[in-house]
Amino acid sequence: MLSLPSPLTSVPVTSGLLCQKFELANGLVVLVTENPIADIVAARIFVGAGSTREPVNQSGLAYLVAATLTKGTHRCSSAEIAEQVESVGASLGVERAPDYFLLSLKTVSEDFLDILTLAAELLRTPSFPESEVELEKRLALQSIRSQQEQPFTLALKGLRQSLFPPGHPYTQTGPGDPDQIAQLQPTDLHQYHQTYFRPDNMVISLSGHLKAAEAVAYCQQVFGDWPAPEQQLPPALQSASQSSLSTESNLSVTPQPTQQSIVMLGHLAPSVQEPDYAALKLLYTYLCNGLSSRLFVELREKQGLAYEVSGFYPTRLGPSHFVVYLGTAAENTAIALSKLQAEIDRLCQQPLSDEELATTKSKLLGQYVLGKQSNAQLAHLMGWYEALGLGIHYDQTFPQQIERLQAETVYQAACQHLHPSHISLVGSASAVQPWLTPS
Repeated sequence: MLSLPSPLTSVPVTSGLLCQKFELANGLVVLVTENPIADIVAARIFVGAGSTREPVNQSGLAYLVAATLTKGTHRCSSAEIAEQVESVGASLGVERAPDYFLLSLKTVSEDFLDILTLAAELLRTPSFPESEVELEKRLALQSIRSQQEQPFTLALKGLRQSLFPPGHPYTQTGPGDPDQIAQLQPTDLHQYHQTYFRPDNMVISLSGHLKAAEAVAYCQQVFGDWPAPEQQLPPALQSASQSSLSTESNLSVTPQPTQQSIVMLGHLAPSVQEPDYAALKLLYTYLCNGLSSRLFVELREKQGLAYEVSGFYPTRLGPSHFVVYLGTAAENTAIALSKLQAEIDRLCQQPLSDEELATTKSKLLGQYVLGKQSNAQLAHLMGWYEALGLGIHYDQTFPQQIERLQAETVYQAACQHLHPSHISLVGSASAVQPWLTPS
């Protein structure tokens, strides 16, 4: 009888559910959250890859791997793969992120083993057919051309290029560099796959109607004979410490024929593994999250300056970026920039009040709980934490960090990370003319 590993650790996640962690002999990590309420199983398979693992001059390689991984294996064609998934009403998708590569699937429990077996085949033996690679290259280049006409994308591109060194993967706002994508060949995809797609560089997170022992047995059955290579994984090819990230200018201005301006402010911000991460997440919630957020109420509702106003603070293994932005009428560009900057400066001038702090904590923690309602959400969150090196116990650690935050701590984090601002403007020539450098 097949010998199965014992759980290494476990952690309660929500509503009495328990996430258990196992590790197979080949280094593959398996996370299981038993949830028998519905006859559904969701899986998230994380690979330690992504755009930070792209070799220099191959920007877009991870995107192409994700786009073509489901387009054929040594046994199945693209059509046969699609038929196997659709015939049982399952879903299967692939995406790449800066710090990881992700395969997602969902199915009823009866068909789970078959779809997991198919996922294993895709991860282990993709064929990357030349015709499919060429098609995805053309689609990627079309997408890049389309994005070059979108004001928000242009503003974000300019901001990231101001924040990060040239060629850094965190500057990507789409599939990658068009010139480099055009040069990629199937052999490049195979090399990337052979380097990073290995069991000791993967996390499988499962949630749904199956027992932990059954789930581990399935993973052992379809992945257990996949040996881990003897050579060590190479380090991230394009990583940088926050102190080394510097650019020549903190202003990006892009004239474009458009009736509104995009005003964007950005700041280098802590990675997920740094102490101030929780404080910046709270500040993001306070400023940007929802109709009750500070920016929405002040700049849109009270002052009528913004068609849209929001921000983002993505979770990254390397230095991240804290961004706020608004879309405004061209004639309001200057005042909108001034008011948006004033809201950032306010955080560095006085701490949040006790009421603001308590309300924001409650809002953030409430949204965190709501983000763990479905099997797909549970599988993703737990697998994501494990893949980022935080471990499944971070599901408890993060709310505790938020609860412990004091107004002074949040204030000090704002002073350290939200000054000075990098500025990116996109608008008509007349709207952005005051910020253009005279020739």
